[in-house]
Amino acid sequence: MKVQGRMFIWLAVFILVMAIVYGVWSKEPAGTTALFLAFGLSIMIGYYLAFTARRVDVGAQDNKDADVADDAGELGFFSPHSWQPLSLGLGGAMAFLGVIFGWWLLFFSAPVIMIGLFGWVFEYYRGENANQ
Repeated sequence: MKVQGRMFIWLAVFILVMAIVYGVWSKEPAGTTALFLAFGLSIMIGYYLAFTARRVDVGAQDNKDADVADDAGELGFFSPHSWQPLSLGLGGAMAFLGVIFGWWLLFFSAPVIMIGLFGWVFEYYRGENANQ
């Protein structure tokens, strides 16, 4: 994680320099704002990765002498049968369509998003998959 954190921090520095240069030369507010927002996102991700790297064990990507097989193993738990991402995707699509066709569509998409989000957060606390 240290490598990825440094990469994002250096990317953020580069984007900041380019945002300043672009803003001074072009005097165009939309692109300048977008570049400064990209700087903010890059620095947040870089800080998070660098902050987390100090608290977790050293990964194979941080060892210069590591082999590819050293990074093998379990990466985390991913639910193999969850339908909640589908409902969140449909609700998000309806919300973005609300921007195009009318804000009234958000009143129909908000409950779909909330139901999907609630179901995804609590899917292992109720029903046949309850393990807590």
